[in-house]
Amino acid sequence: MSGGREDRAATAPRMDYESFVSLLVARRGKLSRRHAQLAQFCLNHPEDVAIKTIARLAEQAGAPPATFTRFAKELGFSGFPELQAVVRERVVGPGPSFSERLSGITAVDRPGAIGEDDLERPDRVFETLVEAAVHSLVRIEETLDRDGLAGFVEDLDRAEAVHVVAARGAFGIGAYAFYGLANIGKRTYLVDNLGAMRAEQIAAIGPRDALLVLTFDDYTPETVEIARLARESGRQVLAITDNELSPVVPYAKRTLYVTEARLGHFRSQVPALVLCQSLIVSLGRRPGNVD
Repeated sequence: MSGGREDRAATAPRMDYESFVSLLVARRGKLSRRHAQLAQFCLNHPEDVAIKTIARLAEQAGAPPATFTRFAKELGFSGFPELQAVVRERVVGPGPSFSERLSGITAVDRPGAIGEDDLERPDRVFETLVEAAVHSLVRIEETLDRDGLAGFVEDLDRAEAVHVVAARGAFGIGAYAFYGLANIGKRTYLVDNLGAMRAEQIAAIGPRDALLVLTFDDYTPETVEIARLARESGRQVLAITDNELSPVVPYAKRTLYVTEARLGHFRSQVPALVLCQSLIVSLGRRPGNVD
């Protein structure tokens, strides 16, 4: 058994970060539940994976260190350090590193670096949430697919109407997208699943309309189901989500990724709102949409 692992590691080609992401996508549905959890963790926390020890990462991810090692070996790496090196290259890359850019913005150590005692202090909670938002904005500014953003705006512009679906933690962002699109004159509907009538609401989506899906790491089952129904009905699905392993990605024509920093169970919504604002403003400035 161990010989097979060694052979696989010895023959595995040297990866870059994009190849690593493609490998995780290819293994979607084939990983164990715990390894699938670590795959999501690696994509949502690349800066942490790049610089932290395996013990710190294990504590943060809620998984034993040995599980990180087994996960890396299952993907064909010799061990976790080799996987970490691939992620580190993505984070450092050419030009100023992520951490160097942040040092020019804030002197605070890392988002989430807040003790239990600090949670009793509203000023420390506020400062840490601000820092989490700053980290998320720096990340999305560096990683957002600009061509994908332009294509997203094109598809929204061509759509006769936009149907927005978002729930739970993403609902506030979806409601803002609905408000903003409606206020630039785009015919917009909020798919709210009222009365558990999501199938009927999907049936109301016209063949030249678009479904705008927003969901992040809670991946609300109803939102995923709506995306699936729309795709099976031949409707155009545009998604804003957190990473390539999100369950709505297979149903989307286009996807924009927003990986948001967290403080405990609270996720910064700032970068997703900035992205939605950029879509709305860009769409509003298209020929024919400007007053």
